[in-house]
Amino acid sequence: MFRNRSDAGRILAEQLRPMVSRMALILGLPRGGIPVAFEVARALGAELDVCVVRKLGTPGEEELAMGAIASGGVRVLNQDLIDYWRISDEQLERVTSREREELERRERLYREGRPAAHVHGRTVVLVDDGLATGASMLAACRALRTQEPARLLVAAPVAARQTWSEFREEADEVVCAATPRTLGAVGLWYEEFRQVTDEDVRQLLEQAAHNTLAEAAGAGVAQAASRR
Repeated sequence: MFRNRSDAGRILAEQLRPMVSRMALILGLPRGGIPVAFEVARALGAELDVCVVRKLGTPGEEELAMGAIASGGVRVLNQDLIDYWRISDEQLERVTSREREELERRERLYREGRPAAHVHGRTVVLVDDGLATGASMLAACRALRTQEPARLLVAAPVAARQTWSEFREEADEVVCAATPRTLGAVGLWYEEFRQVTDEDVRQLLEQAAHNTLAEAAGAGVAQAASRR
């Protein structure tokens, strides 16, 4: 059991350290994945950004994901579940439209005008606080693949063993601290699992951006001094 998301992020960072350099891009899935990703990025000295994904809840059973959407217009569907619940095309499009509006709102709020991080040709690590069905992470993976990263890693402190196994076909590496056969709710693996707010996400991304700029400025000063 992890103390909280920050503790989980530090543990995850140690597992990732031999696999990625500080040139990697760490992308957190909001909201719960951002505090984990923040600690990973800080421990590795890597850049942090957000990959916005929205679950498509089944009408009448909103916690049950019939799919997910991600930045870049990617939509991943659980067709077996859609067929089982007899979800009509109209219902599916209505839920997708609503969640797309929320996705776009969150991107504007979280980035505050900052452009999305460059993905092409880089090692990218997608981070969440846990993987149950993995629908949101799957949408994120497929959205990122269209931008042609050099390597794509999926990382989470805890994941259902079957989900972990399935992602080995989607990502170049899957890194998890724990892969129980029976997961239950992700929150059961944390002593403290409070709700992460939009403001929490915005502040962590702003702090990470500030740290990156300060580090770049420091490196520039050091290079200038070495040329004197």
